[in-house]
Amino acid sequence: MPNHKTIIIGLIQASCSVDPSKNLQDTIQKISSASAKGAQIICLQELFRSRYFCQMEDAELFSLAETIPGPTTNVLCDLAAKLENVIIVPLFEKRTEGIYHNTAVVIDADGSIVGKYRKMHIPDDPCFHEKFYFTPGDSGFKSFSTRYGRVGVLICWDQWFPEAARLTALSGAQFLFYPTAIGFQDADAGEAEKQISAWETVQRGHAIANGVFLASANRVGTEDALTFWGRSFICNPFGVVLAQAGQDDDEILIAACDLSQIETTRQNWPFFRDRRIDAYQDIVKIFNDPND
Repeated sequence: MPNHKTIIIGLIQASCSVDPSKNLQDTIQKISSASAKGAQIICLQELFRSRYFCQMEDAELFSLAETIPGPTTNVLCDLAAKLENVIIVPLFEKRTEGIYHNTAVVIDADGSIVGKYRKMHIPDDPCFHEKFYFTPGDSGFKSFSTRYGRVGVLICWDQWFPEAARLTALSGAQFLFYPTAIGFQDADAGEAEKQISAWETVQRGHAIANGVFLASANRVGTEDALTFWGRSFICNPFGVVLAQAGQDDDEILIAACDLSQIETTRQNWPFFRDRRIDAYQDIVKIFNDPND
């Protein structure tokens, strides 16, 4: 029989100001509040230190980037050790001159950095000009062992790709965290509910297909041309939503995750058992053209 072990996870859903220092201080307060509510693993939203700057292409905005380790990780490593929390910290990383990444750092409950994930899928759409700023990640899909379980992290646009979720789950992840900055433009407001439904559905599908807990932390508020839709949520390995935030307000989302549900779900829905890895070679092709 599976061992029952319950882990409390927390998501920070917030609006962002133009002042990175204020965003950091507000986030520290929210992390402390989440910890006081019992959260053991806490995930922040994508690029939490600033407003979502990728709406425009401006070389001066590279000044927002920082090294890892660096100023933000130094502060949050100390906080993680003090609170004994695992904290997932999404940052604009300066790797070296001319190479920047959209990165999530995993800080363990002793204050050490156990790893980082660099966003692999980089969008280039109106108001989401991320290819101008971010080099695609080069370290693959992986998970990280922490005091409270094995954590996998993917970032925003990665949410739509089943391959990313599957490979991260196959690395042993018990949790998939998706730090996110997703919203709609005024011209798309009429389609917003459909977009939100698709966004939630595809992620719940990843939880079901891989038998893992999944948590998605989004921002809220209007920044220039984008209105971020919030709706951060946590679901179990069967895709059942355990907690969900609203669409407009800052919130701290908390949910208890019974890790025995991973094994129970996979026993009853044995997708990993029935995979046909001998027949998946064509997945590495861009498209299987019948005329080739």
